[in-house]
Amino acid sequence: MTTRVGVIDWGGGNLGSVVRALRRAGADPVLAAEPRGLAGCARLVFPGVGAFGDVLDGFRGRGFEAPWREFVESGRQALCICVGLQALFEGSDETPGVPGLGLLRGRVRRFASGKVPQIGWNRVEPAGGGAGGVVEDAYCYFVNSYYAAPEDVSVVAGWTDYGVRFASAVAWGSITATQFHPEKSGEAGLGLLRRWLEK
Repeated sequence: MTTRVGVIDWGGGNLGSVVRALRRAGADPVLAAEPRGLAGCARLVFPGVGAFGDVLDGFRGRGFEAPWREFVESGRQALCICVGLQALFEGSDETPGVPGLGLLRGRVRRFASGKVPQIGWNRVEPAGGGAGGVVEDAYCYFVNSYYAAPEDVSVVAGWTDYGVRFASAVAWGSITATQFHPEKSGEAGLGLLRRWLEK
């Protein structure tokens, strides 16, 4: 039976690419612009593209925060992408007045060197079990000016170097999150989505 995956539409982002990639990976993706659209979904994807504050404002403004927390606390699998990963933390230097979800301790920092934003392919090295084998050693596609700096490095599922060694993937409870874009990472990204669907 095909897995029904809810893709949170918080009002922006590359949702079409995410939906197409999930479909290629064998899922039945459903775009949800409001919480009731998540009914019947076995898994959730929280994609985020743009500014930290805009993503969190849209996410909260459409009423997703409470059902999202309930979903992940129930132990069902969730995947966060790009700013979706950053949203898991306490806050970001990009928009200091906007609180993150605070599920993980730490802040989101701006790259201090190199060309910003980082745009293009970079290596992801699995760490801490790679989120149960979901994250593997591969080159993946990034578009980011900021990166998460977890206080507890045991949540890191993947490391990447870009002037600083940063957490390019994290895992906590039923959540797997990637700073890179699996939906834009070719076969490496497709493989990650398939492994996540089997997790």
